[in-house]
Amino acid sequence: MTHHATDTDAKWTEIELLPEWDEQFYDVYTAKKHGKWVMLKTLKPAYKDDPRFQSMIEKEFDVRYNLAHPGIVMINDFEDVPGLGRCIITDDVYGDSLRKLIDGGKVTNAHLDKVCTQLVEAIDYIQRNHVVHFPIRPETIIFTENIGNLKLIDVGFDQCEHLSPAEATEDICSFGRVLSEVLDNVDGAPSYLRRIADRCCNADERQRYKSVHQLRMALAHRSDNKLYVAIIAFLLVMIALLVWFSSAWAPKSQLASVATDSGVPAITHIK
Repeated sequence: MTHHATDTDAKWTEIELLPEWDEQFYDVYTAKKHGKWVMLKTLKPAYKDDPRFQSMIEKEFDVRYNLAHPGIVMINDFEDVPGLGRCIITDDVYGDSLRKLIDGGKVTNAHLDKVCTQLVEAIDYIQRNHVVHFPIRPETIIFTENIGNLKLIDVGFDQCEHLSPAEATEDICSFGRVLSEVLDNVDGAPSYLRRIADRCCNADERQRYKSVHQLRMALAHRSDNKLYVAIIAFLLVMIALLVWFSSAWAPKSQLASVATDSGVPAITHIK
C-alpha cells in the first residue's frame, strides 16, 4: 500500500506500509519527511476512533520521547500525517526483522552474538527506566542493513515507579524464547546457551534468573570462570611465596648476598 501526499502537505512523500513490522495495535510505515527517510507508527483502523487506544499512543510517545539507547529506535515527533492520522515519528531503521531472517534461513552466529549482548543491554536499559512494554518477539527485533546492529521497535507504552518482580522475570522469559528460536536456526552454537535459554523459560519463575545482571553473568560464564581461576591461582602462588620466604627454609644467605651486591645493606640478626 502506497499513499502519496497532497499538494497541501508535500513534506510527506513515498509513504509505504511495512506489513512485516506491524505491531499488535499499530501499522508501521516508511516515508520521507522533507526528503528525509523516517518511520511512522499509527493505530490500526480498528482502533483509531477508540479513546482508550488514542490515549495509549499518546502515552507511548510521552514515555519513549526521552529514551536514548543505541538498541532502541528513537522517537522524533508526534503529528498528523495525511491519510494516516496521528502518528509517532521515529528514526528510519532499514533492515530485516529477526523473524524475517529466521523464516528465510539467514540467521548467523553474528546475529546470535548480538542477541546475547545488544538485546540484553537494551532490556537492561528498558528495565532501569521502568518502561512497561509488550513481550519482546523476533518480529520487534530489527537488524540494520549495513552494520547489522540490533534495534527494538516496540519498546514500551507506559512507565511506572518500579517494575514488579513478575515484570522483570517476564522480560527474561521473553529473552529466553527469542534465544531458543535463534539457537534452533544456528549451527554449532555453544551448548551452555541452550541451558541458559531453558532456564530463562522455566515454568517455575523461581528457577529463572532473578535479574538481567544474573543473566548477563550467565552469558559470560566461561570467560568469567577463567578470569576467576587465574586470579585465585595468582593469589595462592603469592601467599605460598610469602609463607616460604618468612619460614626457616627460606635461603637467607642468598638473599643477603643479593641485597649486598645490589648495594642494599644486608639484614643482620640482633641478639
